[in-house]
Amino acid sequence: MSWMLLTVAGLLEIVWAYALKQSDGFSRPTPAVLSITAMIASVGLLALAMKSLPMGTSYMVWTGIGALGAFATGILLLGEAMTPLRLTAAALILAGLVLMKFAAPGS
Repeated sequence: MSWMLLTVAGLLEIVWAYALKQSDGFSRPTPAVLSITAMIASVGLLALAMKSLPMGTSYMVWTGIGALGAFATGILLLGEAMTPLRLTAAALILAGLVLMKFAAPGS
């Protein structure tokens, strides 16, 4: 259950990052409110997941999901560059997340 909470928390990281970009510096109310709401929900779910998962593992997976998701969202929805070097960097982050999952106690 903790891994599911952590995954949802990471997915909410993507939501708030995208909404933050769409808020145009908090000048657009709807995406600004969505961003803040998703931030609070994401941190709340992270806190629940940390009740039974190690802090370092939880935080790394949470930020990694958010980072990779925001990276993909930037490419797919915002037209950001998809270069070989950027893709390699993202692949390294993904490899780190997979290794951290398998290194966590009770995985």
